[in-house]
Amino acid sequence: MGIGRTLLLGFVAGVTILLGLPVGRLRRPAPTLRAVLNATAVGVLLFLVWDVLSHAWEPMDSALGAVHDGTGGIGPVLGLGGLFVAGLAVGLGSLVVYERWMARNAAVRPAGGGTGPAADVSGDPGRPPVGAPTGRVSSAPAPAAGLGTATLAPSRTTTAAPLGATPVAVGEHLSSWSPARRLALLIAIGIGLHNFAEGLAIGQSAGRGEVGLATLLVIGFALHNGTEGFGITAPLAGDVDADGNRRRPSWAFLLTLGLIGGGPTFVGTALGHGFTSEPVSVLFLTLAAGSILYVVTQLLGVAAKAKRADLLAIGLLIGLVAGFATDAIVTAAGA
Repeated sequence: MGIGRTLLLGFVAGVTILLGLPVGRLRRPAPTLRAVLNATAVGVLLFLVWDVLSHAWEPMDSALGAVHDGTGGIGPVLGLGGLFVAGLAVGLGSLVVYERWMARNAAVRPAGGGTGPAADVSGDPGRPPVGAPTGRVSSAPAPAAGLGTATLAPSRTTTAAPLGATPVAVGEHLSSWSPARRLALLIAIGIGLHNFAEGLAIGQSAGRGEVGLATLLVIGFALHNGTEGFGITAPLAGDVDADGNRRRPSWAFLLTLGLIGGGPTFVGTALGHGFTSEPVSVLFLTLAAGSILYVVTQLLGVAAKAKRADLLAIGLLIGLVAGFATDAIVTAAGA
């Protein structure tokens, strides 16, 4: 298959992530609906962790089988195993570092911007922080373990950082986001890494001339990405300002998340058409697994604060079933 048609397949597979993004624009979802949406996102992401790790382990399994049969050495096992562990460690650790960086960045900004120590933050989003003037709310984010406990960002509309901004400027911009928006960004990054590996599979199949398999993979991954788009924006359904008013993300913000999550499918397809590399696939899959696993812990913390085990169970079931149902289509394609 030519590169043009291959890129078209990658575009179709990636663009469907946009289908789940409108969830983030819900006006005032009821607390029950927010809890179910959050739990469903956890279910989808838990499925993705299983799916990603199982695919990342396949080359290791083959290498171990070759050692057992006497047809291969221990070198590939150690190499792939090192990549497996390193990818997980970097995927998890990088997001921990990211959260701490955001916290330090916000700590040197006062409630109204500029420099100086940040005001103390109370757990009540409707009450001004200690030491802050009336009507002003601290922009300091909640600790990483409580990303969804309160919305602490200013009530202004989130805009993109200016082009050419320095890393410090970008960090200051991101620290002004609400916890829900930063969590949505983390989910998009993790899913983007996962979709890059999916794009590699599409590109490699098309490059080998397996047109039927590549087409079926696109159909399966397209349906799969639709559920991933929902997983990205589900935390935004409960995003409120300091007065408890619903803060709806702009379409530009949602499209940016979609580009981060779905764009790597297109990039992976383009690269996969030209070369095949098991180590690269293992590395990106485990990076995705580590980052998604970190996000799952954050969403579970949010779910625990709702104190609705019944809604958590229902949402988890919906998310897991949706994930396995779309994966069944990919499996039926022979992937």
